[in-house]
Amino acid sequence: MASKVSGATIDLPGFFADLVRCETRLYNALNDRLRERHGIVTSQFEFLRHLRDHPGARVADLAAEFAIGIGATSKGVDRLERQGWVARMPNPSDRRSSLLEVTDGGLQLVDAAEGTFTERLAELIADPLKASPMAAAAQALSELRSVLERDQIGTPTG
Repeated sequence: MASKVSGATIDLPGFFADLVRCETRLYNALNDRLRERHGIVTSQFEFLRHLRDHPGARVADLAAEFAIGIGATSKGVDRLERQGWVARMPNPSDRRSSLLEVTDGGLQLVDAAEGTFTERLAELIADPLKASPMAAAAQALSELRSVLERDQIGTPTG
């Protein structure tokens, strides 16, 4: 079913299907490469990268960033903690939560994996998305994400 969006006729269900399938396939391809080279999966890399870049984040902060439930986020952090890549520190302002800290081993891992992640992503999207369409797609997705986050659309309830 086609719909008018900003003056253009777009197959919105088709757009949604393309968007979701592209995300899934990119995620899976990145998963494979990260597992092969670093022994981690994309979700672990994403958590480690966010925690590296946002010291003192809490499980709730990760859940909000990735729009996933607190329970799933906590289990993911538990796995990172068991591997020795993340440590939970007491939160001096809220005894019910912990502050998360990437360990030295976690920092080494995420820094090494970031190169692999970026390299593989560039390989996957370089030819299909030439410079100008990629810039437009990046801008459009950034704007869409901002609106969804601003209006708290798609935020998990648990």
